[in-house]
Formats: sequence, structure tokens, C-alpha cells
Amino acid sequence: MDKKEILRKVDHTLLTQTATWEEIKQICDDAMEFGVASVCIPPSYVKQVKEYVKDKIAVCTVIGFPNGYQTTAVKVFETKDAISNGADEIDMVINIGNVKAGEYDKVIDEIRQIKAVCGKRILKVIIETCLLTEEEKIKMCHAVTEAGADFIKTSTGFSKAGATFDDVALFAKHVGEHVKIKAAGGIASFEDAVRFIELGAERLGTSRLIKLIKNQEATGY
Repeated sequence: MDKKEILRKVDHTLLTQTATWEEIKQICDDAMEFGVASVCIPPSYVKQVKEYVKDKIAVCTVIGFPNGYQTTAVKVFETKDAISNGADEIDMVINIGNVKAGEYDKVIDEIRQIKAVCGKRILKVIIETCLLTEEEKIKMCHAVTEAGADFIKTSTGFSKAGATFDDVALFAKHVGEHVKIKAAGGIASFEDAVRFIELGAERLGTSRLIKLIKNQEATGY
């Protein structure tokens, strides 16, 4: 698998709190130059990014990020606002407290409501694997499948850990046929990227791979 093929699966990402327009613009330029799947940026930049990239690259943004504990109504509004500003893909964070309480019906309902707003646009559901038990991860595979989302995603990159090979392998065993997998956070090398893809990941959330190509220090998301 060559680097171009790998990069076509990358959501090139910048979500730091300090991100400036110049930094976001550079992410967009890199994304268009290297032919990634999308650029993943904060909601406040979606309109500006869409005007900048037009239809040259998909624009992805995050909802309920990074903690997921906003109300469903707020997340639905965020999603509508992002789409109205030009977002092509949505990565939402679940309410992890609901999972810990075993309230999967609430989690499923929230995902369904957001997917209804997304329509044909891709919805990825971030479950923050580093905070969940294996049983909770498996149940979330079933919940994401039942709710009709397009992807299950490992991590925000803002908690205790990011994607692991074990979690992606676990997802592959338990998600429904229509649900794809996104590994995100801490993907530090092309070797790691290949391994995640071999285990079943269709998308990779990272900024490090392009930094490696540009001979920059591979730090950050």
C-alpha cells in the first residue's frame, strides 16, 4: 500500500483550541495538495474553509466536542449550523455518561436525531474508547449500527489515549455491515496507518502523516 493510497483515507485534522485561520488554511492547502479524504476542523471555521476549498476537498467538523455532554438539542443545533455553513461530514461525540449508566436507548436516540439532520452526509460517531470497558465498546458497536450512523470512531484525541490496534480489531468484529471504522488520535507513522487499515479502518484521523511527508516533526493529533 503506497502513501498516496493511505492518504486518501486520511481526515487531515486540526482541532486545537489555539488554531488560527493561518494554521487552518495551511491544513486545507496540505489536504488539497496531498489528496486526503477530508479536512477536519472546528465548527467556527467551517464557513470560511468551505469558501476557501469550495468542492476541492470534503469539509468535516466536530459536534459535542470533545466531551460529548451537551444536550441532544444543542448537538442537533450544532449539526444544523455546521451543515448550513457547508460541512460535508460530521464527527459527533456521544454522551459517555449515558453509556456508563447503561442508557443506550438515549445514546441511540441522539445518534438517530443527528443522522436525520445529516441525511446523506457522512456521520461518524466518536465513542472515546480509552474511557470505556470492552463490554461498553461492544455495546456501542451495536448502538452505532442500530442508530444508522456511517462510521464508528475511536477517539477525540483530547482524552487519555487515542486509537489502538485492539480497539479497531474489536470494532471490526462487532459493527454491522454498513458501519465503517475510523481510527483517530496518535497515529504516528505510515506503518501504524497500514496496520490500522489492515485491521479494518476505512478512515484515519491524523495530522502527522502529512507532517512526515513534509519532513516536519510528527507531533500533535
